[in-house]
Amino acid sequence: MAAARADLTRLLFAGPDHDRTHGTWRRLVGGPAFTYRPGLSPAERAALSYDRLRLLNDALTAEDPAAPARFAADPHRLAALHEWIGPVDGGLTTLASIHYNLFLGSLVDHDRGDDHDRGEDHRGDDRDREDGHGPAAAGKAGTRDLSPFTAMRRIGTFLCTELEHGNDVAAMETVAVLDREHGCFDLHTPTPGAAKFMPNTSLTGGPKTAVVAARLFIDGEDQGIFLFLTPLSDEHGHLPGITVRRLPERTGTPVDHCLTSFDHVRLPREALLQGEHGRLTPDGSLTSALGNRRKRFLRSIGRVTMGKLCMSAGTLGMARAALTIAVRHAHSRRIAGPRAGERLPVAAHRSHHGRLLDALATAYAMTFLHRTVVARFAAQPDTGSRNRVEQEEREEIERLAAVAKGWITWQARDVAIECRERCGAQGLFPANGISDLPANIEGGITAEGDNLVIWVKAASEMVFGHRVPLPPARTAPGDVDDPAFLRDLLLHAESIWQKRARTALREGPSGDPTGRWNATSTPALEMVEAHACRTAADAFLAAADRATDPTARTLLRALCRIFLLRRLREHTGDLLAEGLLTPDQVRALPRALDTATAEAAPHLPTLAEAFDLPPDLLATIPLASGAGITRTLEEQP
Repeated sequence: MAAARADLTRLLFAGPDHDRTHGTWRRLVGGPAFTYRPGLSPAERAALSYDRLRLLNDALTAEDPAAPARFAADPHRLAALHEWIGPVDGGLTTLASIHYNLFLGSLVDHDRGDDHDRGEDHRGDDRDREDGHGPAAAGKAGTRDLSPFTAMRRIGTFLCTELEHGNDVAAMETVAVLDREHGCFDLHTPTPGAAKFMPNTSLTGGPKTAVVAARLFIDGEDQGIFLFLTPLSDEHGHLPGITVRRLPERTGTPVDHCLTSFDHVRLPREALLQGEHGRLTPDGSLTSALGNRRKRFLRSIGRVTMGKLCMSAGTLGMARAALTIAVRHAHSRRIAGPRAGERLPVAAHRSHHGRLLDALATAYAMTFLHRTVVARFAAQPDTGSRNRVEQEEREEIERLAAVAKGWITWQARDVAIECRERCGAQGLFPANGISDLPANIEGGITAEGDNLVIWVKAASEMVFGHRVPLPPARTAPGDVDDPAFLRDLLLHAESIWQKRARTALREGPSGDPTGRWNATSTPALEMVEAHACRTAADAFLAAADRATDPTARTLLRALCRIFLLRRLREHTGDLLAEGLLTPDQVRALPRALDTATAEAAPHLPTLAEAFDLPPDLLATIPLASGAGITRTLEEQP
């Protein structure tokens, strides 16, 4: 089975330059610096995540001091990082996403700023500053000096959502007013509800600089929301005018979440992150290639789409790790068999291995979907002027990233919970590598857009703005053991729910937009769910077709059948009513699922080991190495 496992791993981690994309991070998390540390306080765990963040950066700068900036612009490698660090440190996953994607990525994606009038800086001489406003050149960010952040002398953070403006962040209140007299911006938090909510702005981890989203006012006119590079702290503490209050401890791995406010903080003109969405002329006028404030805001926070892919990747890695541990435990844990004196692995029972195979099928589908979305995202042309076709393609990809993020993170939580339960009481101990995962996945469900909210947005766009590519009509009944037929049924389910949503929207109460959408949202969200599953199935089947090892191909097709049959169960009534399934086919579906499960069950370890978690990492997890939590007692001094 070695050849089959190798082929499965190749397919799961397909993409450009496998060793550079995945190998660096896989080797790193297998080292002793990333093993579980018992007995740490929440503050110590938060500090440890920053220490590990610097280890990640050391690995990048060992390639080249400027490598972190290029890394931020590489979607494949950036997403891969989150896949590997997710299982070992949820706090680190959050910090890396913020520093490399939201912060450094925003700097890389924007112009440097205004070179004509550096303005007045009320924090001292900017010639020798470590806040990123210095004059040295640094790659695509123009003449902005990124070295304090690429060398991680300063940690980057991202301040966008506010206490009273989360999912309606476009209504944020934080303002940056152009002060023409002094040639600078006045950054201010006008109300308590406008405080920036949950960024990691404490002194933990060292000096920090933020990219702050604020409403730009020029001569009293609101120009829309832009980003401003804002130093927050140095080695002596927080800078004047900046108030930071530590929030209470939350569930999951600790992060130094805070509430952050600004009291008329002066920023130099080059603090404004500029691009085609908005540039400040020497006379203080704003020019923009985008016609309205909403488009300027969306372009400013464009990194949130990549953030969705990072959150998906982190939770995907957690789900695969949970499965690896649970499958190993299922084969090492022995229970009494039906004959006297017989001991069987718990994995011998369908009630146990069937649930794990269902979760494995989902994890494979999640992985192949994520690879597809990242590849499409990475293939887009650089930001800049686009024709209509390119713009529509970008919007479709952004919507797909949102749909995938919602589906992957929700499925990851279900997988992690299932794996925890299959490990029994042993799964409750953090040292066994599973119990912390569901709470960490919860963070991914909410970050970069709450799942339900981004799905509602996608649903509203897809009711009429999405074409379901229905397959040709069949001339003979399909085979319920054929994954292609099952995939087509899922496509029909997607179409059925879209038609219901369209009817609901057309027939909803006139003059009542909220009432019309309330009538539409339920079928529209069902359409999004079916679309996510069908798109994942497409990616799954495409991967199976690329398999070069016959056993790997057979296993992938069996696993894909399990995935599709599980997803079709809730749609059989509709499919039967529409004549797309016969009564005999509906009756045959449970048998088809049992057949696929029996086919894949003997290969459960091969399917899980293909996730390729580092052996050194697994050796530190008692449950994954055939031992129980009592091993940790033996290891205590």
